[in-house]
Amino acid sequence: MTSTDVPAGSGIPGGSPGGALGTLTALGRLSDYWVTASLRTWRGSVVSAFLSPIFYVLAMGVLLGGFIEGDPDRLEGAPTYLAFIVPGLVAAHAMQTAMAETSWPVFSNFKWNRVYDSMVATPLTVRQVALAHLVSVTVRITLICAVFVVVTAPFGVYATWWGPLLGLGVQALTGICFGSLMYGYSCRITTDAAFGVLFRLVVFPMFLFSGAFFPVANLGPVGERLAQLTPLWHGVHLSRMLCLDTVDGPVALLNLAVLLVVTAVGVRWAVTGLERRMAW
Repeated sequence: MTSTDVPAGSGIPGGSPGGALGTLTALGRLSDYWVTASLRTWRGSVVSAFLSPIFYVLAMGVLLGGFIEGDPDRLEGAPTYLAFIVPGLVAAHAMQTAMAETSWPVFSNFKWNRVYDSMVATPLTVRQVALAHLVSVTVRITLICAVFVVVTAPFGVYATWWGPLLGLGVQALTGICFGSLMYGYSCRITTDAAFGVLFRLVVFPMFLFSGAFFPVANLGPVGERLAQLTPLWHGVHLSRMLCLDTVDGPVALLNLAVLLVVTAVGVRWAVTGLERRMAW
């Protein structure tokens, strides 16, 4: 079969670009599925997505923070430890949530329940399916982070009204930056046991040492540089600068550039990963 013999909606590499549907039309139709799936399963993720991070804020920021002296010189410009921890913690939680949403859920869609197979049996391409899933994850992350902005606003942790709004965009970008990378990883592994190794040895340590809970300068010169090499540090740092109104222009542009570049690479990695997987 030549490339011209492949049906437009076959959803496999070599098919007609965009299939029988335009990309925007395909994303709109697939959004119905992801909205329905979210409405049916949201109760199972309330604790991990919403309550656990709020407990983190209360325990670390309010209770423990009451024993920590609020020195702006030592807390990257934050007047209190609560104001320091909230923007970084939300960005780090966005990363964790995105990676959770693009690990087992993605793997199951082609390994166990075959949702992707049913999607590409319609006039949809694999590329459209992957992009629609990533868009749905982005929307979910944004909503979760927005809840935190609303919940923490009464504590007076934001220096301006516009800071948390821009910070929300950065937090969502941070999430999908890692979500797209995890998506590609999920498409390339053969057993879900690989997730446990990745979360234990990479994700959780990065969550702890990204600057969300304490300034990375406390890690020493070598540890600080290693932390700053991770995209998560850039997301945490930029989110905190925006929320505290301590934006350093060149540094902020560097943080944003790193997140955008890694996201672009991640989306490409995700799309090609699903295309390769569906061709097996």
